[in-house]
Amino acid sequence: MRETLIEQLKQITPEEERLLAGGVLDRGLYTLQQGFTVDRDRLLGRGKLIAVRPHTRFVEFPAHSHNYIEIMYMCSGQTVHTINGGPPLTLRAGELLFLNQQAQHQVARAEMGDVGVNFIVLPAFFDYALELAGTDNVLGAFLLGGLRRGGGEISSLHFKVAGAAQVQNLVENLLWSLVESQPNARRITQATMGLLLLQLLNHVGELSSRGEMPGGVVLAALREIEENYREADLTRLAEEKHVSLSYLSSAVRQATGHTFKDLLREKRLAKAVQLLRETRLPVEDIIAAVGYENTSYFYRRFRERYGVSPKEYRAGLQSKDV
Repeated sequence: MRETLIEQLKQITPEEERLLAGGVLDRGLYTLQQGFTVDRDRLLGRGKLIAVRPHTRFVEFPAHSHNYIEIMYMCSGQTVHTINGGPPLTLRAGELLFLNQQAQHQVARAEMGDVGVNFIVLPAFFDYALELAGTDNVLGAFLLGGLRRGGGEISSLHFKVAGAAQVQNLVENLLWSLVESQPNARRITQATMGLLLLQLLNHVGELSSRGEMPGGVVLAALREIEENYREADLTRLAEEKHVSLSYLSSAVRQATGHTFKDLLREKRLAKAVQLLRETRLPVEDIIAAVGYENTSYFYRRFRERYGVSPKEYRAGLQSKDV
């Protein structure tokens, strides 16, 4: 991240000046409610779907929840988090932490060099991003869970992506578009967020989750689809996680609104479309490549989903290029 942006975000805020002078955390800045639920109405301007603010340093941020989706990004240094009473999670420079609504969250004291930012995001902001990234994946399930009053089965996602240049560039672009006023700001930030989610899907191997037990097995099931769609097997995964097949199947459906089979089919069809677009592989080879042995079943499902056969789909792409 550019040093100029870090220096701008590193500036001590009036709230932090009071803390350094011996003051205590003023909860009234974050909520007017009796319990400690950080309130979006205190942090977002009228009519806004997203805002960004520096993480408050020089004080321990006590256990709280949010009535919005929070994304924390560390620009420099690190912060230590406790989520739903679990073991400490260290968020280091370049890493992202997604927190769903109602996740119980506590942050240890951060010092001068521990510069982090909090994106305060309403679920409606992700409408366009979900169109780009889809719902048949880890982030889609997380964001859809954010629409539930209870916050969903996956309460947090920790992306260890400090070495991913594309992710870092997109986060920086997102920060600039929110810090500096510009025309078409909402469209730019929504498009940037969509691209960020797409890039993060390329780094599910650097992902960990926190939350209730179902969230862990659901995340494992979604990883199975994302990373092993050709041979994904829910029965094998249930055995590996030492849970029953019915329990795992139910947890996936509860978290995502779809069955494992439906999600896997969507992933395979999406991959088939990608291969139709980007390669000249024969359709029969594509069918095998995405994990189908029954050719007629694939053709039937493909036509149901896209309204044409695979060959007609490819022919339509070629005619547009003429």
